Amino acid sequence: MLRLRPYKSCDAERIAGWLKDEDIFLKWGGKLFGEYPITAEMIDDKYTKQNGGCTEPDNFYPWVALDDDGAVVGHFIMRYLNGDMRRVRFGWVIVDDTIRGKGYGAQMLRAGLKYAFEILGADVITLGVFEGNERAHRCYRSVGFVDRETRPGDPWNVIEMELPKAEA
Repeated sequence: MLRLRPYKSCDAERIAGWLKDEDIFLKWGGKLFGEYPITAEMIDDKYTKQNGGCTEPDNFYPWVALDDDGAVVGHFIMRYLNGDMRRVRFGWVIVDDTIRGKGYGAQMLRAGLKYAFEILGADVITLGVFEGNERAHRCYRSVGFVDRETRPGDPWNVIEMELPKAEA
């Protein structure tokens, strides 16, 4: 069973290592970080010095998922939407590429949902997935997220998904 802990600067190298090519980088949401290739320093700077790009001072929560041996196997962030503390957005979701397809992403997201609903008091969780990223889309649906709309994006359209607390 996976467990979550807050991101630490020492996690950046591991996360950057999972972003092995430009396609994975872009599907992860890399345009918000700049150009590929990404470095651990870029991730850590974005998280620790730039508050994940959030303007509100207390609105960025990066997490890592740990396996039974304490190894970092996944990562995602939470943030409030537009200052509304009842709406939480998940983003920058990624799992170690050597263990993808084994359910770690779903376990990590379920732990994040539990935290967001029970600790943060969220009423709804949202996330976006690029069209064509079927593996991630299936994972999000498997934990209860449903498609709400598709909006134009660059380089791909974005499928906006949500999961209300009442349906979790």
